[in-house]
Amino acid sequence: MDQPVVSRMGPRPSSRRGLPRWSALAAALVLAACGPGATGSPPEGTGTPGTATEGPTATTAAWVPDGPIDMIVPFTEGGPTDTVTRLIAGPMGEVLGQEIVVQNVTGAGGTVGAGQAAEADGDGYTILMHHIGMATAPALYANLGYDPLVDFKTIGLVTEVPMTIIGRPDFEPSTLAELVDHVKANGAAVTYAHAGVGAASHLCGLLFQDAVEAKVTEVPYEGTADALEDLLGSQVDFLCDQTTNTTQHILAGTVKAYGITTAERNDALPDVPTTAEGGLPDVSVTVWHGLYVPADTPDDVVAALTAALQVALTDQNVIDELADLGAKPVAEDAATPEGHTAKLQAETELWADVIEAAGITPQ
Repeated sequence: MDQPVVSRMGPRPSSRRGLPRWSALAAALVLAACGPGATGSPPEGTGTPGTATEGPTATTAAWVPDGPIDMIVPFTEGGPTDTVTRLIAGPMGEVLGQEIVVQNVTGAGGTVGAGQAAEADGDGYTILMHHIGMATAPALYANLGYDPLVDFKTIGLVTEVPMTIIGRPDFEPSTLAELVDHVKANGAAVTYAHAGVGAASHLCGLLFQDAVEAKVTEVPYEGTADALEDLLGSQVDFLCDQTTNTTQHILAGTVKAYGITTAERNDALPDVPTTAEGGLPDVSVTVWHGLYVPADTPDDVVAALTAALQVALTDQNVIDELADLGAKPVAEDAATPEGHTAKLQAETELWADVIEAAGITPQ
């Protein structure tokens, strides 16, 4: 497995226009005291591994951190998951009254960072931000070393981000239909960049190749930030990446935009057609991001982190910056352990079938 590469950087300053810190903290503590659910009512039942079990009652003291919190991003600095992480780290830190320090721990399609988080102490001071790759890893890696549904508790989803298919600025095709024809005609002579096996950019590429019934030459990188840099320099032909990473380049005209992988056009990119409009309705994928802690983390800690997340997602600065990147915060019921776990379970089953159909053998 690749050696981890760690980048330890603090969160970007937040120009909060929402609740003052102590008001936000008080709101978070009220939610935390009522348990991890979005409504403030403790969930019923005994729960299962990987989910938030019975939450603390209103008489249970809410957890308040007394030192900095590490938030692990298993992908490179400057990539789309890193961008989302740094956007919410500041507001969450303000709610909790502590600095959240972002750590980029890269390698093996995000599994190095996730594995490190799974082995951390369940004390609330190590959080993992991961994307759709958390659901695909079990089908892609034979010796993963952790089970996403057993070795973690979910905190809540953060955002679902559309993906865009883009090409180098001097690439011959100008539309998605032309790109399909070009790939069919040239096959392996066409290069497709992605962030490694199991990364969202890789999964999108699998769907594209399956839809056009042609194989291209895949060029893996440690992250899509590096892949995009080579695309801008015309070192590779095309890639599929999240709008958080591509919107500004598309608007600036420094890349060619072929399609967005959602059912409807995106407000931030109104001139980019959907993949369905371009004749590829099966190339439909959004990248969801969520927060995790080790499975032995106490429920009051989970509840406090969930409450802080929910406050952060109502921060107007977060909402505005996500909108500029073609994304938005998830609904309140998704920013909970229950909503997050349901998403993780469903996506794990979905992508296991897609990966098997693509003929990919677990590494």
